[in-house]
Amino acid sequence: MAKQKNIILGVSASVAIYKSCDIIRRLKDEECEVTVVMTEEAQELIKPVLFQSLSGNKVYCGLFDSPESWEIEHISLADKADCVLVAPATANIIGKIASGISDDLLTCVICATKAPILVAPAMN
Repeated sequence: MAKQKNIILGVSASVAIYKSCDIIRRLKDEECEVTVVMTEEAQELIKPVLFQSLSGNKVYCGLFDSPESWEIEHISLADKADCVLVAPATANIIGKIASGISDDLLTCVICATKAPILVAPAMN
């Protein structure tokens, strides 16, 4: 039996955020484990509880949120990822990734992971 893939889904603030719900559903159909990391701005468009119910996993939002365990969150998320998919990816998040700016949980995970990173731009 093949190993279950762990996908980190990074969600940034774009009108296309609703498509992330479909991405989660499709990844779950392929028997992937999906963990969502949202930017602070994305939470203004969709509440984390929706992604939690779709993925069946905790949704990570803030870099300085109280951890459930004594693991360093961005490192533990980066280590468990088989792939990091940022969808939707705004121009802001793409610029941060390209420049190596790590000022939120999502960009810290991206900088720390050795897994492939896929970016799905969503902007005008």
